[in-house]
Amino acid sequence: MAGEVIMGLLIPFAGTSLGAAMVFFFSKQISGGLRKILTGFAAGVMVAASFWSLLQPALDSSAMGKLSFIPAATGFLIGVGFLLLLDEITPHMHMDHQVEGPESKLKHTTKLILAVTLHNIPEGMAVGVVYAGWLSGQADVTHTAALALALGIAIQNFPEGAIVSMPLLAEGMPKNKTFGYGVLSGAVEPVAAIVTIMAARAVVPVLPYLLAFAAGAMFYVVVEELIPEMSEGKHSNAGTIAFSFGFVLMMILDVALG
Repeated sequence: MAGEVIMGLLIPFAGTSLGAAMVFFFSKQISGGLRKILTGFAAGVMVAASFWSLLQPALDSSAMGKLSFIPAATGFLIGVGFLLLLDEITPHMHMDHQVEGPESKLKHTTKLILAVTLHNIPEGMAVGVVYAGWLSGQADVTHTAALALALGIAIQNFPEGAIVSMPLLAEGMPKNKTFGYGVLSGAVEPVAAIVTIMAARAVVPVLPYLLAFAAGAMFYVVVEELIPEMSEGKHSNAGTIAFSFGFVLMMILDVALG
């Protein structure tokens, strides 16, 4: 069981690392069309994962009858508010943000790494919460559902790893170093997940709220960051199509494996 948990916690981190590794396959930047496809696919995966892996278990494990929506609604809105607070103190995660001068570039890339890293913490908590629910046996969460969520977050972490590494490459940083920064931005996820599992005794009683909190945080990222990124300019239809495929894939994983 310990091995299954460790593997599950490392899957999202692997997704970020693979995204960061894109610096070894591109000379400067990812094309606009490919970026929209990756972003749209990630957004679709996150929306499906937010419902089937997080909100649905939050409703099912509430045990409040017709009032089961209260923990889900409360946790969801707190999750949105938490990410809103993060966005007030960190920049948005757009890959094509233009800055002027080397000093401005340094400040931008530092803030960009911080932004992606902070956004990864709720995702790590989401995986930790689901695995804590599975380990406790006190929530309507299965191992396959937890694994499906980990895979879904790994898929959406792929473009996030590139979001960190590719702008650094465009500014002249060596590929090995840009890859390292991308990997480090995702290292907080397994740490956040482990801390959440270690606090399982405190987590389980409020599990419906925490599941919904993670869903709200993920929805905020989708609406605030990913959908605008995939919709602006040319090739927006490519992002929409990729969103649909991402949503369907994650829905299949959650329903078939859950």
